[in-house]
Amino acid sequence: MTYHKIVLKLNKIISLSLIAICLSCGAYSFTGADTGNAETFQVNFFQNNAPIVEPGIDRQFTLALQDLIQNQTKLGLTNSNADLIYEGEITQYYVAPMTATSNDRVAQQRLTIAVNVRFYNTLNPEKDFEKKFSFYFDFGANEQLIGSVRDEAIDEIFLRITQDIFNESLTDW
Repeated sequence: MTYHKIVLKLNKIISLSLIAICLSCGAYSFTGADTGNAETFQVNFFQNNAPIVEPGIDRQFTLALQDLIQNQTKLGLTNSNADLIYEGEITQYYVAPMTATSNDRVAQQRLTIAVNVRFYNTLNPEKDFEKKFSFYFDFGANEQLIGSVRDEAIDEIFLRITQDIFNESLTDW
């Protein structure tokens, strides 16, 4: 066999192997999501029941959770009778001092947000749960929690909380 024929054969073998690998991974999700036989999901409005009510974060959180699930699964979003249902409420929104300077002044503050989530899998009820998720964002004592600082804080907190909810409900990590 000539060198050229050997290279062609190797290319065919590698190509067929790659095709077989890709086809066998059809049901696998790189996010690790296991949606089972579910085809739809719904995210009910997450009411802000925190003692300090920050306007708009209830809608912002609800949309963030919807977007994350849509972007990481093939599930269709619906308003009722879904296979997977997420509901709950924002239970905490508070700012607390975190560190102090040698002069007993606040050096850093922390925004903490907590969300209570109820998850229902109508196709597999043993996967249902109710759980509290929370995360925080630290910012300087000289910064105010308004404008871009507030937006960055809430975006980072919601990104982490929604990913934790996704992992708890749709992965076995």
